[in-house]
Amino acid sequence: MTVPGRRSSTFMRLLRSGFTDPSAAARLLDSDALASVRTDPVLLDALGATADPDLALLGLVRLAEAQSGDERPVLLDTLVSAKPLRDRLLGVLGASEALADHLARHPRDWHALVTYEAADLHPGLAEFEQGLAQAHDPIALRVAYRRCLLSIAARDVCGTIDVAQTAAELADLATATLRAALRIASAAAPDDAAACRLAVIAMGKCGGNELNYVSDVDVIFVGDAPNGGGGADEAKAVQAATRLASHLMRICSETTIEGTIWPVDANLRPEGRNGPLVRTLASHLAYYQRWAKTWEFQALLKARAVAGDPDLGAQYIDAITPLVWQAAERENFVADVQKMRRRVVDNIPASQVDRELKLGPGGLRDVEFAVQLLQLVHGRSDAGLHSGSTLDALHALAAGGYVGRTDAAQLNDAYRFLRAMEHRIQLYRLRRTHLVPEDEADLRRLGRSLGLRTEPVAELNKAWRRHASVVRRLHEKLFYRPLLDAVAQLSPGETRLSPRAAGQRLEALGYADPASALRHLEALSSGVTRKAAIQRTLLPVMLGWFADSADPDAGLLNFRKVSDALGKTPWYLRLLRDEGAAAENLARVLSAGRLAPDLLMRAPEAVALLGDPEGLQPRTHEALAQEVLAAVGRAGSAEAGVAAARGVRRRELFRTAAADIIGSYGTEDSPAEEDPGALVDRVGNAVSDLTAATIAGALRAAVRDHWGEILPTRFAIIGVGRFGGHELGYGSDADVLFVHEPREGVDEQEAAKAAQTVIAEMRRLLQLPTADPPLLIDADLRPEGRSGPLVRTLSSYAAYYRRWSLTWESQALLRAEPVAGDAELGARFIELIDPLRYPAEGLGEDAVREIRRLKARMESERLPRGADPTLHTKLGRGGLSDVEWTVQLMQMQHAWSEPGLRTTRTREALAAAHAAGLIPAEEAQILDEAWVLATRVRNAVMLVRGRAGDTFPSEARELAAVGRYLGYAEGTVGELLDDYRRITRRARAVVDDLFYGA
Repeated sequence: MTVPGRRSSTFMRLLRSGFTDPSAAARLLDSDALASVRTDPVLLDALGATADPDLALLGLVRLAEAQSGDERPVLLDTLVSAKPLRDRLLGVLGASEALADHLARHPRDWHALVTYEAADLHPGLAEFEQGLAQAHDPIALRVAYRRCLLSIAARDVCGTIDVAQTAAELADLATATLRAALRIASAAAPDDAAACRLAVIAMGKCGGNELNYVSDVDVIFVGDAPNGGGGADEAKAVQAATRLASHLMRICSETTIEGTIWPVDANLRPEGRNGPLVRTLASHLAYYQRWAKTWEFQALLKARAVAGDPDLGAQYIDAITPLVWQAAERENFVADVQKMRRRVVDNIPASQVDRELKLGPGGLRDVEFAVQLLQLVHGRSDAGLHSGSTLDALHALAAGGYVGRTDAAQLNDAYRFLRAMEHRIQLYRLRRTHLVPEDEADLRRLGRSLGLRTEPVAELNKAWRRHASVVRRLHEKLFYRPLLDAVAQLSPGETRLSPRAAGQRLEALGYADPASALRHLEALSSGVTRKAAIQRTLLPVMLGWFADSADPDAGLLNFRKVSDALGKTPWYLRLLRDEGAAAENLARVLSAGRLAPDLLMRAPEAVALLGDPEGLQPRTHEALAQEVLAAVGRAGSAEAGVAAARGVRRRELFRTAAADIIGSYGTEDSPAEEDPGALVDRVGNAVSDLTAATIAGALRAAVRDHWGEILPTRFAIIGVGRFGGHELGYGSDADVLFVHEPREGVDEQEAAKAAQTVIAEMRRLLQLPTADPPLLIDADLRPEGRSGPLVRTLSSYAAYYRRWSLTWESQALLRAEPVAGDAELGARFIELIDPLRYPAEGLGEDAVREIRRLKARMESERLPRGADPTLHTKLGRGGLSDVEWTVQLMQMQHAWSEPGLRTTRTREALAAAHAAGLIPAEEAQILDEAWVLATRVRNAVMLVRGRAGDTFPSEARELAAVGRYLGYAEGTVGELLDDYRRITRRARAVVDDLFYGA
């Protein structure tokens, strides 16, 4: 009987030793199974050193209880007298519940831990084959496999072997197991074995000698006739080989009383699961030469013949190796690899992405993909990179100068840590998983198994996040920085990437003109100046951001131009170096198209906007108008004043375009804007406010230059169309109406002449040839169109509208809003036109028919010849015109009784129509989505091409850039066009119903 004092002392000692349930541990120690060693302090200390002392003690008691006869004393005596055996056995029991279960079922298998104890030998393929040699059926093979696995796990958890050696031994054990399984299958079907040659090619981690504890073993099967003959013999041989291969897979994959070994996965074969399980070598080659995709060659990089006919396996490896090292020359090589990586990340459930050790951002797959990409690019000319092992390949890349040694060391450490985490997670229950557990006890055991003992959970999370952060910088670390070594002046004897290798890498990254790109890099980074040093720091990550765009060459060229213009300005490079967002924002803007870089080149100092947290926020109309009018007031002439106003416009257009691009692309720290409608509204408001302020400045300059401060007639400018609706795009003209009213005592002819003069002068000033983009003022929507007077008095407008106005003119006035000039006169103009655009009791049937007839005529006559009506954003099916005319018809019919419809903005009017019950929510959403998408396409075309357009670009790079702006990944332009057609087709169906009454 245990006395109370001793019980308390034991409890405290167990608690200090790391037991989480000292009471249960004390009861287990008191069990008869451990009677001879329960008080041995060596045992308690050894248990406390395991990953999970509670689990280790429970497993030890179960193992001791399972011993028969004289075996228990042998086990316990060896346990306390032989430290290596004690550490290995208890280490396994404290880290793996599954192996503890195996030992309880097979209590003599603990002797496997003694085999390599004396000399601390590392078993290899031959030893594992010997360990499996006596297994003649699937169940015996499973038992023997677990016995061999036990010896690997024991040395792994004790630190006798590192993570790379553990992975290599696991791959050797898998190789031996595949051979044993093929032996068993051949013995079961000797006729099939005699009728064919079968080679088993390991792929993936098994092929790369870096296997996990629990992983699918990826294979490819190659078959042939015994004598290599063709025809009927070959067909029969393939059938026989298929039966053997299928039996091999069942032996390894099927679940028995001893569990399963691991699934054998042959889906990496040509055509995947839809292709034949076994092919001849000639059939494999025919497929790879004609049909294989880039990722299949990436997978073949790790191919290794492991079982079956060795000559046939060697022939297969010899035949496919040249194909692997030519893969980087394929069109869209890097894009295909990157697209595959994105697809993997996109398919991770949102609830798991932060715990995904293998596939998530900063995970193992990021390291593996980057290393493989570098191997495939540079392995064409450097056979030293031809390794299937990630760590060996990383070492070779560093030795060859393709990766900096410090960078390679950091990646090596990160990869080893993440693989060690993966191993210990899987070892616990021998289940295939890559998720970091959430349970506190699991995290504690995992942390302790990695040697983190003070605060295991906190230390584990900290180390994991630190290493994942290193991995997330893969493309800077592994792919871009060595490019600079090809052009920068390095110290004597320092390894550098050759110009040829640098050119290959740039080409693989998607740069169309690697030679020019290298010249830009040399101009930017060569030399010993502080400027060159900072550029060498900036350029690696800048190159990555450029490569993430549709036109990397343009991004790099534009960066050189900006740097040449601002390189001597002290704040420029400091801004990019110290303000992380500024550099990425600049890279996105410079590589997204022509408009934003063109605006920036005319005033490079606008780069400063990209580093200010508030720099990309649109300015208010009041702030813009105040700045423009102040600039005009300070100028000595009208030309100088409007030049200043146009300078403000150029800067603000750049601000708006930059914010739009960054909001659409997103950055590492800020995801893309989720609401496309918000982006459209922001651009429309910003450009419309900027246009209004610029016109107000031009009006002030024109008046002051001719009449001082007072024009002989009161004068107002009314925005119409997209201008009045606050929906201007980057390439939009300013549609306006001009209205004036002679001041008291001024002759009407003199007043009219003054109004005409000020309009002409405004137009001239806003279109003067300068470095700033012109602003075109269009008054074609005035009464009588181009045939009517350019400007009218308010009373003239009243008389015209009273007597001559047509329905379409009333419709055009729906988006009329004062934008500049005499505010009171503008307000009276709006009072005049409200009864026309919001007619009492709505429109009559004749007026509705007239609008429908005019719309139908416009569709048939104004669509450009040869234009695809399904892709024309303005006049095409379900495009801007369809949506706007439908909304405007509802406004003219119902705005007299629904105040919410009295707005110049299309989206606001559509929302008001839904709120008033005039259109169901689903149909309103369909129209809104189509209008937003068509507007974004027009904005994208202007950003990309630098000139306005209503259709998608025909040039591939420009179309890809439009797709990237709209959120489509590289290589998915077809999806963009399909989505546009689908969305606008649905919108047209709603238009047919609501507008045409179909």
